[in-house]
Amino acid sequence: MAILPIVRAGHPVLREKARRVRTIDSSIHKLIEDMWETMYDAPGVGLAAPQIGVGLRVVVIDVGDDNPFALVNPEIVKRSGERVLDEGCLSVPGFRGQITRSVKVLAKGIDPATGKEVRIKAEDNLLAEALEHEIDHVNGILYIDYLESPDALVSLSDAPEVRR
Repeated sequence: MAILPIVRAGHPVLREKARRVRTIDSSIHKLIEDMWETMYDAPGVGLAAPQIGVGLRVVVIDVGDDNPFALVNPEIVKRSGERVLDEGCLSVPGFRGQITRSVKVLAKGIDPATGKEVRIKAEDNLLAEALEHEIDHVNGILYIDYLESPDALVSLSDAPEVRR
């Protein structure tokens, strides 16, 4: 496993729609292992492959509930409700911003361990936020895109720490 550099806002891979993974092979498993190590080192609760410069639809999430998981080709199936959250991002270090996320989220993707489709439900918690945040990344979207203006970013030196 390796800790990889996290690319920052402004890097073109963060703005591209990531490619679907056609085959879950040893290279995908190695990518996921490297993503886990990189995310935990950062530290964060989620990481998408584009954040380490890899334009593939792969995410890892660990919100501290003893159920970390990786998803290949993830997508949001359904969402509902709205809530305002303070959000940050490993690719936008040193800042946070208030954005609107869904209350309920249903996502699907392929479990790389089994190769089978899984569905993940989350409601009004960090998991719901992380699912939307990481799946946004594989679609070329950053949380800062939801801000009313760049002036809405708040420096972490002026506020409590929030990382994703």
